[in-house]
Amino acid sequence: MEESVKRYLEKGGGENDKNAASIDGMPSRFFERFIMQGLRTDLIEPGRVICSMKVPPRLLNAGKFLHGGATATLVDLVGSAVILTLGLPPGVSVEINVSYLDAAYADEEIEIESKALRVGKAVAVVSVELRKKETGKIIAQGRHTKYLAVSKM
Repeated sequence: MEESVKRYLEKGGGENDKNAASIDGMPSRFFERFIMQGLRTDLIEPGRVICSMKVPPRLLNAGKFLHGGATATLVDLVGSAVILTLGLPPGVSVEINVSYLDAAYADEEIEIESKALRVGKAVAVVSVELRKKETGKIIAQGRHTKYLAVSKM
């Protein structure tokens, strides 16, 4: 059983991994680009961002619906973007939580809305909601807390 867990986690990683060189050679910020490719920005206003995208097959899990890790990454990145609308640096994540409420499937159009709930001198809290664009049904709700680096000038 230990070996099957190890294989699951490492997926052939280590000295025999034929993909190790190509993985190590990936461009900077590859992960963000992998998740965000195809995302469209529909609305930007102070404290609010709305984006949409068609769920690409590359972001599906084994059950053939939007992977939870991709959902959490969207909460992270779109949640960070809403802080930028307030003229602040995006800061660093302190906490991210996501409630998964429904599934989104390949080629389904989704909408991602992020709102600044509270922005102080050192901490910002934002909410991010993923919805099915056609029905408005909630796919996931996230909350993202960020530490805003305080300048020491």
